[in-house]
Amino acid sequence: MWREGKIEVENKTIYYWIKSFDLGSPYGIDEGRISKLMLKRDGQIIASFDRGWDIEPIDANAQAALEVLVKKFN
Repeated sequence: MWREGKIEVENKTIYYWIKSFDLGSPYGIDEGRISKLMLKRDGQIIASFDRGWDIEPIDANAQAALEVLVKKFN
């Protein structure tokens, strides 16, 4: 299932797109349910995962957003 939305992390708006499944997979983040993820801030991609990391979180703000979304969807 595709999900998209935005979250506020450290007073920054981060937009996300996530493809997740009902069950975990070896292709998911930490073998979890998220198989695809993109995070954008101010129009810039700050993290991208497509069955593996294309762009790892570029800073602490991106990492914090990832942790929130993994906790919620993974």
